Amino acid sequence: MNFRAITLAAMLTVSAISGSAVYAQENPEVGGAAMFADKNIIENAVNSADHTTLVAAVKAAGLVETLSGPGPFTVLAPVNAAFDALPAGTVDALLKPENKEMLSTILACHVIPAKALSTDIVGMVEADGGEHVVDTVGGCKLTLKAVDGKVTVTDENGTVANVTIADVIQSNGVIHVIDAVLTPKSAM
Repeated sequence: MNFRAITLAAMLTVSAISGSAVYAQENPEVGGAAMFADKNIIENAVNSADHTTLVAAVKAAGLVETLSGPGPFTVLAPVNAAFDALPAGTVDALLKPENKEMLSTILACHVIPAKALSTDIVGMVEADGGEHVVDTVGGCKLTLKAVDGKVTVTDENGTVANVTIADVIQSNGVIHVIDAVLTPKSAM
């Protein structure tokens, strides 16, 4: 267990004993909004001006209840500009009811079924000699790399997303903001 995890566990224990609200760390703002460690992924994401497309997609895919659940989840959250960079008409097509299954699969490829802070990711990458492959809820395999403390995520199609804001703690996991949409090999 690393120093940060031990510190986090100690802080949570002290907060639980004292009966006060649990705030593991000071979260960065995302999309101009404060992110609160005592709120879940959905409760925080709906407030980010940079994630309106992601929130609309999560709603259209019927994943609000899942991502509001206990987790823990690590969500790689693409910003609006990442969706805008997709070929023209892609987002509109994916938001149609008849494409709900494909949209759900794509979004699930952004969710790792564990809580992985950036320090955890860097540790896994270093332990594996420079890159670490993770399986997502959507069945995708993502390749994580870390160079000079900067984390990148590469999907099965070779799309590379940079983590632009790391370690946004949620009550049911963690969000890492990314600058690209990740897709399964067969999706696009």
